[in-house]
Amino acid sequence: MMDISNYIDFTLLKAHTSERDIIDLCHVAKTQNYYSVCISSCFVALAKQLLEDSNVKICTVVGFPLGNMSTEAKVFEAQKAIEDGADEIDMVINLGYLKSRNHVFVLKDIIDVKLAIGSTPLKVILEISELNKNEIIKASEICVDANADFIKTSTGFSKSGATLTAVKIIKKTIRNKAKIKASGGIHDFETALKYIDAGAERIGTSKAIKSKSNNRQIRNTKIYTDYIETVLHKNPTPTMQSNSNAKH
Repeated sequence: MMDISNYIDFTLLKAHTSERDIIDLCHVAKTQNYYSVCISSCFVALAKQLLEDSNVKICTVVGFPLGNMSTEAKVFEAQKAIEDGADEIDMVINLGYLKSRNHVFVLKDIIDVKLAIGSTPLKVILEISELNKNEIIKASEICVDANADFIKTSTGFSKSGATLTAVKIIKKTIRNKAKIKASGGIHDFETALKYIDAGAERIGTSKAIKSKSNNRQIRNTKIYTDYIETVLHKNPTPTMQSNSNAKH
């Protein structure tokens, strides 16, 4: 059995999220021992109070969900979130400038936020549903050059979320120079495990995913044992044959 709880950024970023929703989110995160909660910055101070007696970290989003505000605005938002208690920052890349091939601006946008938050982990959201393969590769290279800690696939607010193909492309591009967060459309243990196998080291999900029990392993062990017994019955070893003949 694989315990994936420490991979999970338990996420709630809906516009109508209430304080009661954040209280419930933090309770589940503590109960399931998730790595973090990922929430809007206005709720960071509340989450800090709710999670002070736990190991669950607080992740918040910056420039969310479009990414096309000024770098100065992103820097201020990130610094304020950390002041309120955020442990990690997920910022949205500037897609417009990336599409314009203004790679210098995209690089500077990320660098300025990273410099402003220091050792606080920075995840850069690419929004892969808006990018082709070459753009995903280029964006990933820029993130590495800007010393981003993670590359995140999606905001969850666009046409689609994470894909295994995109995660594999990102992993091949960055190798071990940064980590990957797969986010968007991951709602169950089996799907999460596929992304982890593909190279993701963090999973963003709004569903309370639980690690599987070992029931499947027990069932598989029983099937294997029954199979071996059947094979041995049909094809006894020489020793078994000898013992059988001796009895007769």
